[in-house]
Amino acid sequence: MANNVLYEQRDNVAIISMNRADSLNGFTTELCEELVQAFEKAQSDASIRVIVFTGEGRAFSAGADLKQGFLGDRTTQGKLLFEYAPVMMAIAEIPKPVIAAVPGFAAGIGLSFALHCDLLIMAEGSFLLSPFTTISLLPDGGANWHLVKQLGYHRAYQMSIESERVSAERCLELGIANKIAPADTLREVSVAWAKELTKRAPLSLAATKKLMRHAMDHDWYSCFTMEAAEQQKLRESDDAKEGVAAFFEKREPKFNGK
Repeated sequence: MANNVLYEQRDNVAIISMNRADSLNGFTTELCEELVQAFEKAQSDASIRVIVFTGEGRAFSAGADLKQGFLGDRTTQGKLLFEYAPVMMAIAEIPKPVIAAVPGFAAGIGLSFALHCDLLIMAEGSFLLSPFTTISLLPDGGANWHLVKQLGYHRAYQMSIESERVSAERCLELGIANKIAPADTLREVSVAWAKELTKRAPLSLAATKKLMRHAMDHDWYSCFTMEAAEQQKLRESDDAKEGVAAFFEKREPKFNGK
């Protein structure tokens, strides 16, 4: 892995950090490729249970790096489908929780990546920005879907067409962000949160992620039947037996993901 992405492990937590601080972690072809590799590494490592996804420097990401040949040999559609989409799919399909930790701001496609993660923590004073109407484009990378789902049509449309800077505090009020942390301790707070989640049953975390992502755009009965099937698998797992035993023995469970 080259140096566009930094990968660090702390106990059972992987920290995947975009390392293009000089360009405010602007997205390039190389950055997308290395992010896919990083998430594949976290996926294949059984010791990793939770992932923190963040950016070096003063921003999560300012969006596409327009200064370094944004499109290259691709069309805009090709860029979205064949560079950004693989990273998005890696985040969605990895069964481990992915926490987006946003320092400074997340704008453009950076906003889309932050919203696409399972959980979101923002630094005090940070903000989210959809700036597309200022350059005659529209929100992309799935941002329209996420914003409408999370905010409702009217609020999402207003935020996007007015290119509104939505503060961390407002994101928390709107339910976009889960937590806010002091800017100088954002990473440590994020990792501490991730470490707490590693104590939860990994099979349960994975199944809940799978079901809730399915529930975002499927009907009630399909969710109900999927829940029943997944619950049967979980009930037969070693971890479920361990969880019940620990409950009755009044001790901390020791889950092994089996």
